[in-house]
Amino acid sequence: MAYDLESSVQMKLYTITKRQFLFVFAGFFLAFGITVLVGTAGPNIVRTTKPIKFNEQIPNTSEALKEASFTIESPMVSRFNQQLWLTSQIQLKNPTKSHVEIPFSVHISVQGQSNEESLLITGNTTNRSRTLSCFSTNCSEFIVLHLSYLDFPKYLITVDFNELGAMDYPLTQVQFTFMSFNPMFTQLEIWFRFVFLVITFVVICVFAHAMKKFPIRDWSIEQKWMAILLPLLLLYNDPIFPLTFLVDSWIPGLFDGLFQSLFLSVLLLFWLCVYHGIRQCERRITTFYIPKMILVFLLWTSMFSISSLQAYNELDDPSYSYKVDLQGYYGLKIFFFIIGGIYLLYLLFLIIRAYTELRSLPYFDLRLKFLTALMLVVLIISIAIVIMRFGNRILDDNIIYALSTNYNNSAEFVALYGLLNFFLHHGLCLQSIEERRS
Repeated sequence: MAYDLESSVQMKLYTITKRQFLFVFAGFFLAFGITVLVGTAGPNIVRTTKPIKFNEQIPNTSEALKEASFTIESPMVSRFNQQLWLTSQIQLKNPTKSHVEIPFSVHISVQGQSNEESLLITGNTTNRSRTLSCFSTNCSEFIVLHLSYLDFPKYLITVDFNELGAMDYPLTQVQFTFMSFNPMFTQLEIWFRFVFLVITFVVICVFAHAMKKFPIRDWSIEQKWMAILLPLLLLYNDPIFPLTFLVDSWIPGLFDGLFQSLFLSVLLLFWLCVYHGIRQCERRITTFYIPKMILVFLLWTSMFSISSLQAYNELDDPSYSYKVDLQGYYGLKIFFFIIGGIYLLYLLFLIIRAYTELRSLPYFDLRLKFLTALMLVVLIISIAIVIMRFGNRILDDNIIYALSTNYNNSAEFVALYGLLNFFLHHGLCLQSIEERRS
């Protein structure tokens, strides 16, 4: 079998000592640790208002409780709040103290208010069926509505819980809570994105200047992929993110999600192509790239569909919930896990084949060890963060579009965001060319 020796372009990885190799990884963990510490000292991601309560003891609320019709005014918000959630928790009289499931429907009217105008965003035609799950007298909290884009500084919301006012279990208290992104966290997010954007741009310039001396055919497969991943990392850091707060449109947010999903998909494709391509020179588009692109495209399609399904529907109906179309949602979720499982098995097969064939060859074993070490660091840290965030809810129905209320601070966001940036920046340190001195 012919292997890609790439003798024209020597990587720094070929000449560094073990001490220098350890210094590179120490630099990675040091930069990552500093980033996490900054995030730990940062603000909470979600800002929660004081609950608004309706019960029989509070004047002027008992009538609303009997009719199960409530009018709530939101706190003042700005675009730095990014999004707005309204949640509700209900208490009722349950003499049996047993677990009950109560079907009911929710009618919502949302009116945006400002000094200049007042606009009815959605009327009473917004009607969603829900199921109230209650243990003894307390019922589980649920999201009444979610505004993914804030056009107004204040909102007047009317909520009607049909059937609850006349059911066998009378309401004793209804509590509403508003949640939104903390403006201080939004500022932190803008600065972190900007810093990583500048660093990535500098890295691209240095990489392009160093590699322009050599024809592309002499580049290693890792260097060729770096030329693809670095511009996509620039998009992942989203140079147009500030437009989210400057223009009256949801389109910048759409592009932000598109850029992130595109980068993650190409990163998955990179791992497949590198572990397969490192042990062969001939890489035809039809037999080498197309099958891998189809697999990653299916994974991206299912992931993007699940994550964007609720966001898309909420543009027209803030009360939309994934539970409205459980059958379609479960279908996408099963498809996502099947394709994800196939991807992991295929990647594991390619890694085993690469180590079996190349571990005894000089230079190739170094490249494999370095690639695998960086990949494992990224995967282990990512999985650890996800498990710490969601715990045993990792397989919940709405885990892909969960409300981010489990963050105590910004550390988890900063860790996940900085991890991929440091992964490429430090990977490039050893995969860049080795300057030859005459």
